[in-house]
Amino acid sequence: MDLALVGNCNIAALIDREARIVWYCLPRFDGDPVFHKLLGAPQNRPTDGQFSIVLEDLQEAQQSYIENTAIVRTVLKGPSGCVEIIDFAPRYESRGRAYRPQTLVRTIRPLSGTPRITISVRPSFEYGALKPDITYGSNHIRYVGPSFTMRLTTDAPIDYILGCTTFNLHEPVNFVLGPDESLTDSANGYARFEFEHTEHYWRSWVHRLAIPFEWQEAVIRAAITLKLCTYEPTGAIIAAVTTSIPEAPNSQRNWDYRYCWIRDAYFVVRALNSLSAVRTLENYFRWLMNVVATTNGGHIQPVYGVGLEIDLTEHIVPSLPGYRGMGPVRRGNQAFEHLQHDSYGNVVLGAAQAFLDRRLLSQPSVSEFELLERAGHQSISLYDKPDAGMWELRFSAKIHTTSSLMCWAACDRLARIAYHIGLRDRHVYWRERAEAIKVVILNRAWSDNRQSFVESFEGQMLDAGVLLMAEIGFIDPRDPRFVSTLSVIEKTLGRGAFMMRYEAPDDFGPPDTAFNICAFWRVTALARSGRKDDARAIFETLLASRNHVGLMSEDIKPDTGEAWGNFPQTYSMVGIISAARLLSSSWDVEI
Repeated sequence: MDLALVGNCNIAALIDREARIVWYCLPRFDGDPVFHKLLGAPQNRPTDGQFSIVLEDLQEAQQSYIENTAIVRTVLKGPSGCVEIIDFAPRYESRGRAYRPQTLVRTIRPLSGTPRITISVRPSFEYGALKPDITYGSNHIRYVGPSFTMRLTTDAPIDYILGCTTFNLHEPVNFVLGPDESLTDSANGYARFEFEHTEHYWRSWVHRLAIPFEWQEAVIRAAITLKLCTYEPTGAIIAAVTTSIPEAPNSQRNWDYRYCWIRDAYFVVRALNSLSAVRTLENYFRWLMNVVATTNGGHIQPVYGVGLEIDLTEHIVPSLPGYRGMGPVRRGNQAFEHLQHDSYGNVVLGAAQAFLDRRLLSQPSVSEFELLERAGHQSISLYDKPDAGMWELRFSAKIHTTSSLMCWAACDRLARIAYHIGLRDRHVYWRERAEAIKVVILNRAWSDNRQSFVESFEGQMLDAGVLLMAEIGFIDPRDPRFVSTLSVIEKTLGRGAFMMRYEAPDDFGPPDTAFNICAFWRVTALARSGRKDDARAIFETLLASRNHVGLMSEDIKPDTGEAWGNFPQTYSMVGIISAARLLSSSWDVEI
């Protein structure tokens, strides 16, 4: 999937290899895609939904990130000349707080010759259903929608933009696309100031990361991408910035991932915290405590809106044809209605490190631990009850091993926290509950017939999710039962370096694509169980499957290497960090 991500932890946009902005939602990640070309355009307006810069008779396009930043540089070459396009969303610290406006900045510079370009800015509203009303002045264009207005401020000729007129580019031109507010500076002055401060912010942020010796570029890009998927106003973390990119061609497996899954967010927090990016943990901890307080000891949904919205009712959007015409396009996600009992464990796992990490500016209190215990009590009552499971099966329920595993993790981590903060009686209480659940899982999730832990209690089907047993410390990775499980899962679910999620057909039939995070779970399981050379070989293959700027989607087609699923997928980027940290040689050895 040849896309690059820009953003500022408030908004995000995707830019294709030819510098077209094809995805951009306002006023936040899950908002209206004013640029929606990634999912097509209405039949009667095929050029709508993008911000394009077209070089006449394009011959070559090159794209990369400016090193250690979230700033994208695209170079277009043709017979008339060569142009450079710089894209970013402003992000830096100002007056003691984060400055992250709902703004994109683009600068186009001629590098050689006299390049002839056409600039087309074609936003639309209500998922492509409505054209904007357009007004303009001497250096701006306003795109007026039913609920908000966008303003494009530029030093390029307004007439050429309105008319999509091809013209000769003699000098740099700048574009500031944001709220309907006048700039206090020229477009050039604003763009230059924002670029310098944004570049400095990202380089400084990366400078503070504690990265492994090997695969540094891959880890840094993954870390920046994960940070871009955090919604800092509330602390929520989205699974991906897109909706409705199919998991496989023509599969109907088209979901909206622009929300905060408690499961995914835990792994993001863990990965970033392992690199010493602790601010994300602090912000997410506050968001989690709001979830726990709001539910008041009751049902915790597996997914919420980034503003803690509870209702994410799923709708089909008829105005867009879908990615490569493969609809449907969905807004909202039915998973908010599911019973997914692993949610309780993921709440505790996501919060646990905040109680143990002395670097945090604000240490959690005993009262917050008592709030967290509510999730633990739910785990005790639900660990052996049927649910939809971590793969969110919509039409079947079982006692899923992974859900029970995370219920164990809730009790185990509560015991650890209680011991750490000096609550000895609570430590004993939660340790006893964790041990009792562990005995049940070991007995009921093991299949003598398959010589493996399986997807559900007394089941026979395999599930790559059980590899998390070693990942979260449930079982020694060299335990013969786990070693056997890993071997059986590799043989059955492995597709070369890639890995299917599960063996059984689901609501839509047998899966057709491999799930990237499962391949990374295999890598870490191999490394933990002593097969480090095998793990390194597979990891290198997985890294080679990233796109041209180092990003990964949710799924991959093993036979073609083609990326599918929502993009960029935080789960996949987490896998890069986790595997690299585990496999890398140490700095002490190498220098």
